[in-house]
Amino acid sequence: MSDEFRTNLLGPEPTRLPAESEVYQGLALGHRAEDLVATHPESSLLWAILAEEAWSEGRTIESYAFARVGYHRGLDALRRNGWRGAGPVPWEHEPNQGFLRALYALGRAASAIGEADEPERIEKFLEGSDPTAKAAIEAL
Repeated sequence: MSDEFRTNLLGPEPTRLPAESEVYQGLALGHRAEDLVATHPESSLLWAILAEEAWSEGRTIESYAFARVGYHRGLDALRRNGWRGAGPVPWEHEPNQGFLRALYALGRAASAIGEADEPERIEKFLEGSDPTAKAAIEAL
């Protein structure tokens, strides 16, 4: 039995988002996420970076808000690319990392502001997307 057949029997195929070439290029050139997001508001990666920057500066509410936008932009992108509400979103596929980082940042900020159920739901979502993602994000 082929690996492809086994994968299909076990659940949905992994979702792989398209590359955000202009965003990557802008970041590589040293442009700030804050400047790039005005022309690329659909980028989960940029919103995740803004959430991480706010978090590192102790701006928890702003981190939550940025992460929430990145999360919803990521859900939109996942759905446009075949995701049906469940299934793998592999960390090793670089374009998926913005969504996964936003998801992680949202869970962290939600916990910090005392959300009751959301941090646990997000933890399960992140684990279900890719069990390696959390450790990879924490190692950044």
